[in-house]
Amino acid sequence: MTKVYGTGAYDFKRHHVAEYPLDLSATRPEAKSADSKPGATTLASSITLSEIQRDRLTKIASANWLKTTTSAVADGGDMEAEGEEKRAFDAELVKKIYETELKVKEGRKTVPLQRVMILEVSQYLENYLWPNFDPETATFEHVMSMILMINEKFRENVAAWSCFYDQKGVFKRFLDRVLHLKEGRELSIAEKTNYLVFMINAFQSLEDEMVSQTVLKLASFESWHSLSYGRFQMELCLNNKLIKKWRKTIKKEAEEATKRGEIFNPSTSLEVRFLRNFTEEFLDVLDFKVFPQKSSANEDEIDDAAVLYCERFMEFLIDLLSQLPTRRYLRPLVADVAVVAKCHLSALYRHEKGKLFAQLVDLLQFYERFEINDYYGTQLTDDEVVRSHYERFQAFQLLAFKKIPKLRELALSNVGAIHKRADLSKQLSVLSPEELKDLVCCKLKLVSAEDPWSERVDFLIEVMVSFFERQQSQKEAINALPLYPNEQIISLTLHDYLLRNFNLFRLESTYEIREDIQEATPHLLPYINNEGETAFRGWSRMAVPIKKFKITEVKQPNIGEVKPSSVTAQITFSVSSYKAQMRSEWNALKEHDVLFLLSVCPSFEPLSAEEAEKASVPERLGLQYVRGCEIIEICDEEGTLMNDFSGKIKREEWKPPKGELRTVTVALDTAQYHMDVTDIAERGAQDIYGTFNVLMRRKPKENNFKAILESIRDLMNEYCIVPDWLHNIFLGYGDPSAAQWTKMPDHLQKVDFKDTFLNAEHLKESFPDHQVCFVNPNGSPNLNPRPPFRIRLPEKLKGYTHAIPGNEKSTIDSKNGVNMVDSGREKEELIVEAYIPPDPGPYPQDQPNQNSVRFTSTQIGAIMSGIQPGLTMVVGPPGTGKTDTAVQIMNVLYHNCPSQRTLIITHSNQALNDLFEKIMQRDVPARYLLRLGQGEQELATDLDFSRQGRVNAMLVRRLELLSEVERLARSLQLPEDVAYTCETAGYFWLLHVYSRWEQFLATCADNEDKPTLVQDRFPFKEFFSNTPQPIFTGQSFEKDMRAAKGCFRHLKTMFQELEECRAFELLKSTADRANYLMTKQAKIVAMTCTHAALKRKDFLQLGFKYDNLLMEESAQILEIETFIPMLLQRQEDGHARLKRCILIGDHHQLPPVVKNMAFQKYSHMDQSLFTRFVRLGIPYIELNAQGRARPSIAKLYNWRYRDLGDLPYVKEGAIFQNANAGLSYEYQLVDVPDYHGRGETAPSPWFYQNEGEAEYIVSVYIYMRLLGYPANKISILTTYNGQKLLIRDVINRRCVPYDFIGPPCKVATVDKFQGQQNDFILLSLVRSRFVGHLRDVRRLVVAMSRARLGLYVFCRRSLYEQCYELQPTFQLLLQRPDCLALNFGEVSTYTERHVEDIGHPYFVSGVEEMGHIVTDKMNQLHQSDIANASCTKYRTRHMRRTTLHIPSDGPAPPAKGAIDDRPEENQAEEEESKEMDDIPSGEDRRDLQPDNQLNGEKVSEACPNDGDGVPPKSGTNGETSMEE
Repeated sequence: MTKVYGTGAYDFKRHHVAEYPLDLSATRPEAKSADSKPGATTLASSITLSEIQRDRLTKIASANWLKTTTSAVADGGDMEAEGEEKRAFDAELVKKIYETELKVKEGRKTVPLQRVMILEVSQYLENYLWPNFDPETATFEHVMSMILMINEKFRENVAAWSCFYDQKGVFKRFLDRVLHLKEGRELSIAEKTNYLVFMINAFQSLEDEMVSQTVLKLASFESWHSLSYGRFQMELCLNNKLIKKWRKTIKKEAEEATKRGEIFNPSTSLEVRFLRNFTEEFLDVLDFKVFPQKSSANEDEIDDAAVLYCERFMEFLIDLLSQLPTRRYLRPLVADVAVVAKCHLSALYRHEKGKLFAQLVDLLQFYERFEINDYYGTQLTDDEVVRSHYERFQAFQLLAFKKIPKLRELALSNVGAIHKRADLSKQLSVLSPEELKDLVCCKLKLVSAEDPWSERVDFLIEVMVSFFERQQSQKEAINALPLYPNEQIISLTLHDYLLRNFNLFRLESTYEIREDIQEATPHLLPYINNEGETAFRGWSRMAVPIKKFKITEVKQPNIGEVKPSSVTAQITFSVSSYKAQMRSEWNALKEHDVLFLLSVCPSFEPLSAEEAEKASVPERLGLQYVRGCEIIEICDEEGTLMNDFSGKIKREEWKPPKGELRTVTVALDTAQYHMDVTDIAERGAQDIYGTFNVLMRRKPKENNFKAILESIRDLMNEYCIVPDWLHNIFLGYGDPSAAQWTKMPDHLQKVDFKDTFLNAEHLKESFPDHQVCFVNPNGSPNLNPRPPFRIRLPEKLKGYTHAIPGNEKSTIDSKNGVNMVDSGREKEELIVEAYIPPDPGPYPQDQPNQNSVRFTSTQIGAIMSGIQPGLTMVVGPPGTGKTDTAVQIMNVLYHNCPSQRTLIITHSNQALNDLFEKIMQRDVPARYLLRLGQGEQELATDLDFSRQGRVNAMLVRRLELLSEVERLARSLQLPEDVAYTCETAGYFWLLHVYSRWEQFLATCADNEDKPTLVQDRFPFKEFFSNTPQPIFTGQSFEKDMRAAKGCFRHLKTMFQELEECRAFELLKSTADRANYLMTKQAKIVAMTCTHAALKRKDFLQLGFKYDNLLMEESAQILEIETFIPMLLQRQEDGHARLKRCILIGDHHQLPPVVKNMAFQKYSHMDQSLFTRFVRLGIPYIELNAQGRARPSIAKLYNWRYRDLGDLPYVKEGAIFQNANAGLSYEYQLVDVPDYHGRGETAPSPWFYQNEGEAEYIVSVYIYMRLLGYPANKISILTTYNGQKLLIRDVINRRCVPYDFIGPPCKVATVDKFQGQQNDFILLSLVRSRFVGHLRDVRRLVVAMSRARLGLYVFCRRSLYEQCYELQPTFQLLLQRPDCLALNFGEVSTYTERHVEDIGHPYFVSGVEEMGHIVTDKMNQLHQSDIANASCTKYRTRHMRRTTLHIPSDGPAPPAKGAIDDRPEENQAEEEESKEMDDIPSGEDRRDLQPDNQLNGEKVSEACPNDGDGVPPKSGTNGETSMEE
């Protein structure tokens, strides 16, 4: 469940989960021994792999549970089995490890994270604690150790519960032990915190049935046994249906107790009392442990560990109240204990160190009062909330009037005058403490009289005020918030969902903006000049000093609001200090771009290093104020409008900007302006709008936050924004499969699949569990069926939805799609209608494009689901044809529902263009396609699919069609002026064309026995006289009639297009035409999610409509950026128009990018909507046959998917059968030891590099290039940006200077390369101490699935082979030698060696030897070049002598059969070249054509190796260098 922590300033440092948190209390200036003593902690930033290996815990792990493997032998033999036999389980060892390593010592507030990491990486939980767990005999230390290991897995974001699945019964008993763990034992604060974190993690895993079965009992209806009697009565009275349910529950529990022979007393049950006891324990810590001496609240005496515990407990309660399954019965308990009121009155709430705690308490109060019906889960409207408030207050007034004379004034007052906090407190102050307690505890029964806090007057008043005061609604709160950050830089219902996303996205964008300000501002070098004003010595690309700023207009507020309706200002700045490129970036600013106004005032004296470390971001930068604004227009020095897209300036009148001054008119945030002006008026604050001196811009791609926040805010003010069929599923309620097409009321009964099936056999293969019966359109059997086919879908297509609930295992065979569960049942009949499509027309352009992809049965299931109404989710593993499936869904949908409009959304421009290019090649007219956004120009087509391009195309097409109409009129001997406009052409169609056709049909109706009748009477024969082939044969009436109908269809399509062009004829402005095209003409509109968020307001204003939404890469899109594209249109009669939602993605690959680690790890902001739907158990279709990689390479990642198999052509194709020349294996793990005594390094935090791996990878790349592998077929990937930059440096030094080598296709991080592929991948994993973020299996899947033909992984073997999460992949990798195996006998990219034949491998010992090998090959190449040059000189001299009739005693050319005296290298080169020329260049080898014609010279591949595995020799002096 996504979590939000307040909407104000946020403490980022507290929740920035560093990989190596620095514990200052444990740090000592002297170096610490690697052989650590029990409980010792070493400084994480300096620990090395060798120190880890020598660590005491590693030695214990190796002796007791670590499963080690010995290195593979050099000749390629298999690895040996496990190492020496491990010792038997020792409970005392577990206790000793816990006491010495895991138990928190004095002075710390958390567990020693490094010790936990070493234990967790060594598989302490999987190999020792869990296999030896006995619920009856396990010690306290054993259970706590398991809790710590599970918590660490959650912190590392890896699967925490997977190792328990094999013994679910024992796991349930483990959870029971956890619940009873505190009995008879007092836990320390740190142990309580660890216990609490475990409970948080458990309640955040409710989608896991194994966990939820136990933990949900803690928040069940039975927990109401622990309520006070008064609160219990109140809750039952509020909902009469609960009384009946309660009686049934009591009766059932009593019967069960009787069967067990026990006395029925539910209030003593641990499960009943658990949450109440847990809450009371927290209140005890809050009262007595946070400040050890209650009388004083000095900062020095606060217990940080207790503060952390209190914060995490608030998180725990917020989690429970923000999920309906736990909220329903827990909220009364939270109210009964009065948690919020007690927290408000606590010393920590008001303390300096309690800021985060206070934010969390306010958030808990927000969720306690949330506007929802707890029992039914329905959202309360604003009217219902207000009515409930007034009814509650009036009931209280009535009670006061009857029973409490002192409150007579309150009873008779207007509710609006006394329902505010201050007024209510004043009215209640007239009561004595005894009267107040009687009112709260006895009459109103808000808290129990037995509660010790009930003696405190301030507590009783707080309870009363909290219960009766009027709350600010969610809409009011969000509308009052400014959208831009200021200088404080830092799903229950749809409203709750939107509010969480608003807060999270606002904080995430604030974090990113803060980072940009930190980067841009210091480059300006601000200082205080002699006049005492801020001046600037430097310059910054993204920030510029302001010359002039003034507010030009403040408009009156709208009715009912207090903030101005708009505030505009003008900013003047100079671009004189910029060169052309950066000046053009500033000149490119346009309407709606967001800028930031900064007020910078540096200190007179620079901050010392110590002061800078302690200072906040604004203090370090001298930053006083930050305000955001949006550009309205930008003008040059002469006042000429720049970058106008509204049509004010015609394109041909545009001129380049003049001068160096730019004036920007901007719109300020009205809510923030109102707050600032109020502060100035009421508190005498400084006028900040006179202090701005810096204007900052951001990269356009990262600057869409305002549009998204505005969209969320607008949605908060609307109702019924999601279709009814999607609403409950979206929020996680009800039946997860309710939106599947088989359960939708209006699904299509008969579907025309067009060109989906290649033949009848293909169709039968696609429905293996059905008896397919082919019929003709008249119902008679068809014995020779041919596509296209129409399928009559049964009411319930049993066993063939291919949709799998997210928590179940697939039962569909991966190879043929057969449902194994249904294999024994009688096959259901499926009626398939084979029909002959009408003749499309006589011209080549009339013929439709046909599909050539043989879709698998699972893809057919996805297509069938996608064209039906409802929600379709398709999981597409790497290489399984997600894009082809999506395109076919669009194609079939267009032909079956031609009046409906479809919106296509993707995450990246590249994916959108790939999808769009394939749609253009299908049978969808180009006039119905539209591509919006900035990436349109990257489409690989001559056609322009932007709005303006489509308008121009329609206008050109109009002229072409009118000329055709003119020709038609001529052929009918009619006046040609009928083709003057589209309107006159329409009249011409009705009066002359269609009427003639009807007459022709009437003539033919009674004369079908005359074969030449059609040829003789066809009225448009002259018009079609220019067809490539004769239309009529005169031999068959049926054939000629079919051809005649095809001709008429051509005419009908022509006039239909003209009718569509008519609007463009009537509309005169470019903007109107473009808007009409987008809102009416286009049937398929494509854009990125970013463009959708930016332009939502424009789409709504234009009345944009669509019926279907298809979203590619949906697992890579932030949840809110997935949600907004569903809402780009207004409701129709109170209902959403959306009929289909098709989400295609892969949640096993990397999620959306969230820069702030706190939001990524702590708030799960990186969870996409697609992933959340999978977690909720919504059925999805998983494509199960990949066609990208060799089957052996696919095994490295297909274990992550249910039944991922291989398409036939990757098993049989020659390119996949042949080995990679010069390399023994098609994939291999290459162990890279320390290079120059170092493994990984980190010049700055999280900027990891590994020089050894960088040099090794580049050497292998050079080796492949020298063999002739094309550079564009090789990509180098790594897991860290630091390594990417290092590899680029090495390439620039070793490869770029040589034209015949050059750089590879791409050097990128694994994260950035997602969605791309290449033939050969060289992968650097970088880390040599800790595995790092590759432990996220999703990143591993992406890394392993990018290669088609060859994958070579360079890493530290000893580290990765121990990682539990990566075992399935690394066990396969380590079945092969960990030294790079080369085949020196292959000297070009061509080889006939089979992929399973490793040839005669030579095993490279390491980085240095690979460098020597490459250097030798380059030396040979250099010598070959010299020999070629001398040979060329010799030939030239010989030819000159021949021409000048040189005497015969001079050198003569070699006779036939004589030995040429040229160097051997050239002979070898010519022979090799001849061999390469003889190789057939068929399609199977086109990806691996030799690249031996580089830079106009032949590359010699002669190698002294005779095939016996001997490496080439070094140079003559026996030394080689890494750089030639």
